[in-house]
Amino acid sequence: MELYLIRHGIAQEQQAGIKDEERELTKEGREKTEKVAQRLKKLGLQFDLIVTSPLIRARQTAEILLTAKLSSHLEESNHLAPNGHISSWLDYWLKPKNLPQNNQLALVGHEPCLSNWAEILLWGEARGGLVLKKAGMIGVKLPEIDSPVGRSQMFWLTPPRYLL
Repeated sequence: MELYLIRHGIAQEQQAGIKDEERELTKEGREKTEKVAQRLKKLGLQFDLIVTSPLIRARQTAEILLTAKLSSHLEESNHLAPNGHISSWLDYWLKPKNLPQNNQLALVGHEPCLSNWAEILLWGEARGGLVLKKAGMIGVKLPEIDSPVGRSQMFWLTPPRYLL
């Protein structure tokens, strides 16, 4: 399975009166994310499934990817919320009944969670070495058998400026 970890686009700043989970993409964030999505489509990317954090900014980012026809399937998962843990996500997704037949799965979420997840998959622990920019993407290939923790391979690390 190829796993694409995608950070949400530029969102409203944290401020009094707006809960973190209600922060939306800004106009600039929406425009940049749309351009990134169109570029990914031109590069021939196609996701069998997009799974998004339930927070508004991530959901909006996932919907932009869907609108760009990078996938026709979208699901929401609390595992991708800022307090989510990769171990609980892996426990859920790696069960035979939940394991998708998908070869390319996109996860839309937040930092530092996504970078930490990538590092855990690559090195078995979060080291704080990877940084995922807003609307950026990390691609990780998971092994076909056994645990992917510390056994996966990174094949893509792109900040959005290289796609605009």
